[in-house]
Parts: sequence; C-alpha cells; structure tokens
Amino acid sequence: MKLFHTTKGGVTEVTPRLADVEADVQSLIEAHMETMLGVRFLASEYVIDCVEGGRIDSLGIDENGAPVIVEYKRGTDAGVINQGLYYLSWLTRHRSAFDRLVRDRLGVPTAAQVLWSAPPA
Repeated sequence: MKLFHTTKGGVTEVTPRLADVEADVQSLIEAHMETMLGVRFLASEYVIDCVEGGRIDSLGIDENGAPVIVEYKRGTDAGVINQGLYYLSWLTRHRSAFDRLVRDRLGVPTAAQVLWSAPPA
C-alpha cells in the first residue's frame, strides 16, 4: 500500500525504507497502537513462562475484547507466522495470565469481557 504525505501543493509519496532496528517500529506502534490498529496496548516484551522461553513483542486487546499479538520483524522472515501461532497457542493455554494482565492494566470490568471464542491471529 502506498503512503502519502499531504502538502499545501498536493501530496507526495512517502518513500518506504526499513527501520534501523525493530525497536524503533515497536516504540512507534506501541505509543499509537489504539489510533493505528484499534488495539488497546497492554504490554511490551511480555515474557511467557515456558520451557523454550520467549517474549511477545507487543500485547493488546482489540475493540471486541479479543487478545492481539503484534510481532515486529525488520526484514521478511517466513518464520514469523510460526512464531505468532506459537504465541497464540501459548496465550490460549494460559488465559488466566492474560486475564490478570488485562485486569491489572484496564480493570475488572474489561477483564471480565475478554473474548476467547475467536482471538485474531
């Protein structure tokens, strides 16, 4: 998708470029997650407690109450799909950890309405 910057004389196309480091993109997205993605931000670098270890780059909850996992990659890595599916699988097996995070960040009423029937992948 092309992006444009508006000017007084019209529009100019924004030239795409790779970020210097993933953390630059992550910081930008997390700071504006609700505006850009419609997702309420919950946690950054969320450590999952499993044998293999791991950290979910950004964790949030969408407008329907479903968990949202955002994984950032600087390049094109086909393995990111497997990584995201692994995190989703872990999250659905550890619902109480997510519910606790939502309760601590957004309150009991929001935590009581987490949608587990069809979290987006």
